[in-house]
Amino acid sequence: MLLTAEAKKEIFKKYGKNDADTGSAEGQIAMFTQRINHLTDHLKVSRKDFSTQRALIRLVGKRRSLLDYLYKTDITRYRAIISQLGIRK
Repeated sequence: MLLTAEAKKEIFKKYGKNDADTGSAEGQIAMFTQRINHLTDHLKVSRKDFSTQRALIRLVGKRRSLLDYLYKTDITRYRAIISQLGIRK
């Protein structure tokens, strides 16, 4: 599923500083979470889709590294994004 430009702007507006702030860690984490949720739903239906499974594992790793970066640099931003997205370590 490809997200439309409007959907991406909405995600970045909600989690970033504004809709054009695509480089913030919070915005990227929110975008990765959206894609992870979509791929997880796809894999529940198509259990033997191994290329999607590999992509999901890579996305989880990227999100984890961004969360680790945020944890090391600013713990309050880390806690805020964790509570907003409903993910936990």
